[in-house]
Amino acid sequence: MIAQEDCEMPAFIKELRKETQPETDAHGLDAVLRTLFPKSHPHHCSTAPRKEMVIKDTFNGTVTFLPLEKNDEGKYQVKKCNIYQIRLTHTKDDEWSVSILTSSPENWIADGIVYPKRTWLGNELLSKLAKWSTEEKQSEFKSTLSLISVAKYSTVYQELKQKYKEMVKILWEEERAEKGLSKKQSFVDLGCGNGLLVHILSNEGYPGRGIDVRRRKIWDMYGPQTHLEECAIRPDDSYLFPNVDWLIGNHSDELTPWIPVIAARSSYSCCYFVLPCCFFDFHGKYNRRQSQKTQYREYLDFVTEVGLECGFSVEEDCLRIPSTKRVCLIGKSRTYPPLQEDRIDKQRTQYINNRQSCTGVTSDKTVGSNQCDNHHAVNSVVDQAVELECAADETKTDDDRVWLPGFQPREKVEQVRNCAALPRDFVDDVVLTVASLLLNATQEKPWDRTLDVRLNTWNKGESLSLREVAEHLDKETLKRLKNEYGGLQTLLRNNHQVFEVLNGRVHIRDWREEKPSKRTKPEVKQRFSAEAFKTRLCWFFMHHPDGCCLTSESCSYAHGTEELRQSQVMKKKKHP
Repeated sequence: MIAQEDCEMPAFIKELRKETQPETDAHGLDAVLRTLFPKSHPHHCSTAPRKEMVIKDTFNGTVTFLPLEKNDEGKYQVKKCNIYQIRLTHTKDDEWSVSILTSSPENWIADGIVYPKRTWLGNELLSKLAKWSTEEKQSEFKSTLSLISVAKYSTVYQELKQKYKEMVKILWEEERAEKGLSKKQSFVDLGCGNGLLVHILSNEGYPGRGIDVRRRKIWDMYGPQTHLEECAIRPDDSYLFPNVDWLIGNHSDELTPWIPVIAARSSYSCCYFVLPCCFFDFHGKYNRRQSQKTQYREYLDFVTEVGLECGFSVEEDCLRIPSTKRVCLIGKSRTYPPLQEDRIDKQRTQYINNRQSCTGVTSDKTVGSNQCDNHHAVNSVVDQAVELECAADETKTDDDRVWLPGFQPREKVEQVRNCAALPRDFVDDVVLTVASLLLNATQEKPWDRTLDVRLNTWNKGESLSLREVAEHLDKETLKRLKNEYGGLQTLLRNNHQVFEVLNGRVHIRDWREEKPSKRTKPEVKQRFSAEAFKTRLCWFFMHHPDGCCLTSESCSYAHGTEELRQSQVMKKKKHP
């Protein structure tokens, strides 16, 4: 495999070749042939798979990567460029060093797809290797795409990504082949959101539809071939899908634990795919039970347990998607024969009832850490009378039985609860109260607007913890803030001009200490900043005892109404 032109090969490859001579002991070299599937790149048309030989030398602490190419005879041989080696060296005592050796600059071709620039290997990869080598924590999840062919996934993913210009998820092509089905399988996406996945699958020939409690404006863009319905799904016999092959729950919030149940009761052949995100139980917010696990891992185990109790063989995989919540759970086969359906269904019912009686039902409307960054689901609220009735009664078993009385889906109109919808007067009062609290916390000097700010006598107050600030607010204010996501902290951060919240402590923002960003802002942000200049009054000029710490020329905000400019941003919103 090693080319004969030794003069053109890196020195570390020559050393490796000596180790592999017949007369020497190879010290247990391990060789792995791997295939690299490049990501698509708008400026590079070549995304064909690449072959690479990886040689691991445990005795000498090296891993060598040898790019391969086909010769005229169709056989693979080592290329003379882009060869590199990662080396672990024992320096002294408990000290080790990691280094990367590469081909010479003239023999290193960075393509921006598989092989980066040599500077990236030294500046970025080397520090990551040092960090990874000292981490003892093992991943709680499987490696990505452990259930399907990586080659097939990569090919289809790149084709769809190029076609739709969006991130997509493919589900059941391999399972369809295993069953010998020529007809493409059907699906229902429960909690389909913007409907993009439904649109893509429909265009690829998969019959199906999406259902969500709230219609999105983007639905009108997809056309009549994409079937989307506005409807609130409830866990009862009126929401079964007996003729559907797959139920999908992609970030389906409060429906996530119910999807295995709905799939199991729809038909014996119905399968499911869930990608859990926000943490919900059957009746509301999911309450943690095990502190030894992360909340995400514990919730995944709970949803897996639901699938097992419903009689599914549950499989877990990790998707290659740009999200922190990317572990999916799949139920596509049963652990029992069809004749035992009645017995297993009683088991499901008992499990659901036991979950309700063991955990209790929460009526807390604020979900807090139960929400992910891009979801604002409203927690299920259960009436106290229904709550007491559920504890005593079995689940209804009439012709149109309700599986869990009191379940409430998300509200049709999504509430804005990031403090942005609070009345302006209320926000202004809180800002003034907190600012006064911080300014009064210091006794360095009296409040005197006549003091010269250039003599560095501007009062920037003291810092207080969020808890200390909250203790000085009245109960009505705190109650109102509690209904908002993030509460007091969110309101203060929204008022970026006045406050800075760092590590749980609140500070008066001193604009003299603001450092300009080293990164060049995109043109759009630069234009936005220019358009917003002097379009709002300076809070410090209006309310701070010492006025603004900046001069009128230096401050981005207006020092008085005579400096106010009409907002160009608002003009664009009114006249697009």
